[in-house]
Amino acid sequence: MPIIEVNLLEGRSPEDKERLIQALTDAAVTSIAAPRESVRIILREMPPGHFAVGGQSFAAKAAKAVSGDG
Repeated sequence: MPIIEVNLLEGRSPEDKERLIQALTDAAVTSIAAPRESVRIILREMPPGHFAVGGQSFAAKAAKAVSGDG
């Protein structure tokens, strides 16, 4: 039973997440011959303030872009 975990920033539409779930499921079925009904997908969404790269959260980066400082 494959379990695929994905961490995403908040903001994607339900339709986008459904497409991702379908694509990941299809990939598991195709690549490792997993039975479709055995594939588990866990999506974890996080606010932009909870994810950072290079010492700056995505929320801070977005705020700078809006203010013209970034």
